[in-house]
Amino acid sequence: MLAMLKKAAVWILLCVSIASWSGCGSTSSHYVYATLSANEVAAYREDPNSGILTPISGSPFATGTAPQAVVVHPSRKFAYVANAGENDISLFTVGSSGALTEVLPRTNTTGSPNFMAIDPPGSFLYVASSSSNSISSFSISSSSGALTLVSGSPFPIGVSPISLKLAPSGNFLFIGSAGSPGSISSFSVSAGAIKVAGSSPAGGNPFGLAVDSGGSFLYVANTLDNSISTFSIGATGALTEIAGSPVGETLTAAPVALLVDPSGKHLFVANEGSNNIAAYTISSGALTVLTNSPFGGVTSPNSIVADPSGKYLLVESGASSGAITVFRLDPSTGTLSAPASYSPGGTPTSITAVP
Repeated sequence: MLAMLKKAAVWILLCVSIASWSGCGSTSSHYVYATLSANEVAAYREDPNSGILTPISGSPFATGTAPQAVVVHPSRKFAYVANAGENDISLFTVGSSGALTEVLPRTNTTGSPNFMAIDPPGSFLYVASSSSNSISSFSISSSSGALTLVSGSPFPIGVSPISLKLAPSGNFLFIGSAGSPGSISSFSVSAGAIKVAGSSPAGGNPFGLAVDSGGSFLYVANTLDNSISTFSIGATGALTEIAGSPVGETLTAAPVALLVDPSGKHLFVANEGSNNIAAYTISSGALTVLTNSPFGGVTSPNSIVADPSGKYLLVESGASSGAITVFRLDPSTGTLSAPASYSPGGTPTSITAVP
């Protein structure tokens, strides 16, 4: 009996010592999905104790042509992929293992779907099309995941979207449009219908958008200007740039994606032009760069998400070789460390992580 207890103690100590990259036999229901340019979506199980990604049986799963975005329903029963090459949306059911099964036929869209967002209750899917300058709104069946076009949709927006972000409340939608300067259009949202709330000038080509968890501030990555702008969000959705904005001109190169981490304390910036991730602390919307930022270990990053636990960041690289890089995140300091790279077998075009 004493020998068995000693062995158990050794195993526990071993687990603790390597917990940063080992789950020690624990199970997880965290999943990661990444669309690939080869008309596929890669699926992984993520270990919440280590951040290690394990391919799900059957992955990658076939999609339509040129998939550009993937989102998962809050119920975790359905996933949607925007197929820009054939102007439609794929609906997948999500199995207990995280495996995907497509439900045909696909749902047609007006123009090429490039960006998507689902509201917090999972009632509506919003799809932005750069070729038709419109937003299509679909109601979502809670039982089957089927999409039905909302009355009045698609809604013309007067600009060609290069980015889309839905506020955490689901009440406002923000669209970035190209140019130097570019612009950010604000829309109020009600029962799937959208209405113009205003437009604000931004820096050159605002590709990356992020909103803090309280819905008070919108952050914008100005790719051509190598800067980050911060706007306060008014009660109607109108935007006002805050004092001290923009920041980062000498610290970033071609920022293309933004993420406010789950703690709400830090903003992370994927800098495609400098092959790194920059990090800022957030205080009343204002940004201050971390002294140990930026963080390397990634090539051509162009999208970034946090895992559901908030302990890891997952970065998708759009380089020809393609990679998903997992960083360990210290939520108290914003420091990133120990990047681990995974090859999904193709060039990723988007990534999402779900509990």
